[in-house]
Parts: sequence; C-alpha cells; structure tokens
Amino acid sequence: MKVLVTGGAGYIGSITVKKFQEQGTEVVVFDNLSKGHNEAIDCPLVVGDLQNREEISKALAGAGFEAVMHFAASTMVDESVKDPKKHFNNNVCTTFNLLDAMLEHNVKKFIYSSSSEVYGEAERLPLLEEMTLKPLNPYGLSKAMIEWSLPWYDSGYGLKFIALRYFNAAGAMLDGSMGEDHRPEMHLIPTAIRSALGLCDFKLTCAKMDTPDGTTIRDYTHVLDLASAHILALEALAQGHQSDIFNVGVGKGYSTLEVVKKVQEITGVEFSVGKGEPRKGEPAAKYCSNEKLRRELGWEPKYGLEEMIESAYLWHKNHPEGYETK
Repeated sequence: MKVLVTGGAGYIGSITVKKFQEQGTEVVVFDNLSKGHNEAIDCPLVVGDLQNREEISKALAGAGFEAVMHFAASTMVDESVKDPKKHFNNNVCTTFNLLDAMLEHNVKKFIYSSSSEVYGEAERLPLLEEMTLKPLNPYGLSKAMIEWSLPWYDSGYGLKFIALRYFNAAGAMLDGSMGEDHRPEMHLIPTAIRSALGLCDFKLTCAKMDTPDGTTIRDYTHVLDLASAHILALEALAQGHQSDIFNVGVGKGYSTLEVVKKVQEITGVEFSVGKGEPRKGEPAAKYCSNEKLRRELGWEPKYGLEEMIESAYLWHKNHPEGYETK
C-alpha cells in the first residue's frame, strides 16, 4: 500500500512513518514544516500547505495512493481558546480541502488523528466512544466537527475512515533516536524532563481541580503504541472494516503531580516546581476505555508511563536542542 501522510514530519507522524517503513509500506510525507523537521523523516517529502487545495491535489495526482493518514493540525488547547480562528482554519478548513482532493483523485481510505478533547468534561470515567461529545475548547470542537462530518463523506462518497481519539502522546523511540521536538515545548513530560536536564524552568499550568491532589488527571500513551494503532487501523480498512472511531489510551489516569514525581524519580533530579499561568479550557480528568480498540483491531499497549518517561529522557538527553534542521 502507498500512503500519503500529512504532518508526517511532526512528532507522532514521523515515528508512525518510521514504523510503516519498517514493515515495507511506501510512504510520502506532505508537510509545510511549520512544526515538523526534515531530519525526522527518510522518505519522499512534499513541502506544501493544506490551506492550498491545488498543492494537495498536485501531490495526490497520478501518484497511486491508496490511503491518506492525516496528522497535520494545530493542537494546543490553551492557544485554541486565545486564537480559535487559527484552529478552525488549520484543523477544519484544511481537512475539508484534503478530503475533497482525495475524492477528486479517488483515494477512499482515511485515517484521522482525533483527540480526547472531543469529550469535554467527563460525564463518567472511563470515557467510551459512544458518549456524547461536549468539547470545552475550540481545539476539541475542531476535531469533533470533522468526526461529525466523516460519516457523511462515507455515506455520500464511499470514503472509508477510522478516527483515532488520542489520549496524551508521550515517549520516544526506545533508542532515543527520534522524539518530541516542539518549539516552544508546552507538554508536561518533555517540559519536566527538560527541567531535570537544566534546559528550562518547570511551572505547573493547570488550574486547581476537583481531583485528589488538585491537578489534572490524564491518560498517557506511548508514541510507539499510537503508531501501532495507526498501522492496525489502516490494515483494517484495507481488509474491509467499516468506518469507525476508537479511543487510543492505556486506560489509566495519572495526575500531573504524579507524572512530575515519576520524572524526578527516573532522572534522579529534584527540580523545583513553580506556578505558571493556568491554562483555560482544560477538563479535570480524562482516561479512556480501550476495550473496543483491543477487541476489534487487536491493539495492545506495550509500554507504560515509566517507558514513556525513560525513552523521552534518553531522547532529550541525547538531543537537548532537538532535531538539527527544520
């Protein structure tokens, strides 16, 4: 199978591309490199922008793609509250451009990177795929808008999709060769690790929550386990699986303070924990049931929180400035 991967030079995309290549799948990356890195991929790269429908159409034309895997998006919750227009343009308008170009070139298999943010505040835990979506921020709404639209592309045009609702990607390649390189870095685990390495100060940015220790609770998933979910999803579509939506998480929640303490334990550094500006639009607690993904696609998470932190620590220790090129 030949696959076009949008946003494939970014964190999750590049590692998924690497795992696809290891199993012999032909991959082409489409990325504007605003967040991605040339050095993270070793495959054909089309530098283009999903805002430009003609660039997408040109990339798909006559290339023999059988599927598209869509990672490209703006992803920061707090930013989406401050600048909702950016997230609706980058996450909604661009996805419709991509879907329309796929139909134009008869590419009818689509793997979509969605988010646990579509749920909003949990009505109960663990979160199940059939629960009502009530996003609390523009980022979550942008992902829900595409989820709500995809079944109509299926019924109207025969475009088959699987949407994967991520629960906090973390970790790196186990040998530390590839990892997370956001500029600026805002995610909890890499920020805590970089603080342990003396590369930045660490500040808690969650508001006081109604949880046991007063901090947010989240479900973390190793990036390698996320990559395997994408591979299984595409294999399922190729074998005739119906369009569907799946949670991708380990099914256990950790509080922000628990994660910070685990980073301190693994790195052996008791870095100071300051207080930053609370982020807006954050639900108190989120963790999922992954039973549907296990049952229908045979997915099994291999790595826990320790492996996420250990692999990320190795990556950041060996690459304190991240990738060399942009």
